[in-house]
Amino acid sequence: MSDLLFTVENNIAKITLNRPETLNAFSLEMIELWIEALETIRESDEIRAVVLSGNGRAFCSGGDIKSMAQGTGFLQSDGQLDLTSTALARKNSIWKKVQRVPLILQEIDVPVIAAIHGVAFGAGFDMALACDIRIASENTKIAESYVKAGVVPGDGAAWFLPKLMGTDKALELLWTGKQLTAQEAKELGLVTHVVENDKFIDFVIEYVERLANGPKETMRFIKRAVYQSREMSLRNAYDMISSAMGIVTELEDYQEGVRAIIEKRRPKFR
Repeated sequence: MSDLLFTVENNIAKITLNRPETLNAFSLEMIELWIEALETIRESDEIRAVVLSGNGRAFCSGGDIKSMAQGTGFLQSDGQLDLTSTALARKNSIWKKVQRVPLILQEIDVPVIAAIHGVAFGAGFDMALACDIRIASENTKIAESYVKAGVVPGDGAAWFLPKLMGTDKALELLWTGKQLTAQEAKELGLVTHVVENDKFIDFVIEYVERLANGPKETMRFIKRAVYQSREMSLRNAYDMISSAMGIVTELEDYQEGVRAIIEKRRPKFR
């Protein structure tokens, strides 16, 4: 069975981490398949939403230390450390493999939702941070556990966390490796929704379908505006969004939206 499952149905792409015996810890195969799936989504005009989840008892426990160490050249096939491996080789391997996932995610304009349950540790949680929306079941445990392995957060935590929760709280989480409940993570701004375990799957399905049925191009422009505005002055952000306004008001979805408001009904977007 493949380490990652990728399907598209009703314009919704589903990426499922599929190593349940390891709580979906990353393998090199999983990362490579993940990159391929995201590239397909990025180039598609049909996909309108993406949901990322994990098979079995967990979302993702982080990197499979043995698999990833062998992939970076720091661990030999016999399990012995390869002390001749260079820092540059290890850096390039991380850059070309696991770091490609959040970088490609940044290039995808449609909504990307992480459905988190069980555990989401280290790089596993960082991949969820790279998504637009995070929905967690109430039994979820979250931790930035890098410090316990004596490594730095190589998968985006140092970039994502301060933007979501502030510098001091981000440093505390990274320095201590403290484990959070789903509700604690929500209170810190790391999770968007916390849902009861028995309602979790239905909630995720309904949420993703609602986004997938929205006005596609308008939602693309909204996502671009939100992320790009973080790096812009107010004047530049206004200039960008006014250009987007000019474009979307020429589209059929805008006309349908106006008609629906006038006729007091739900819009039916293309």
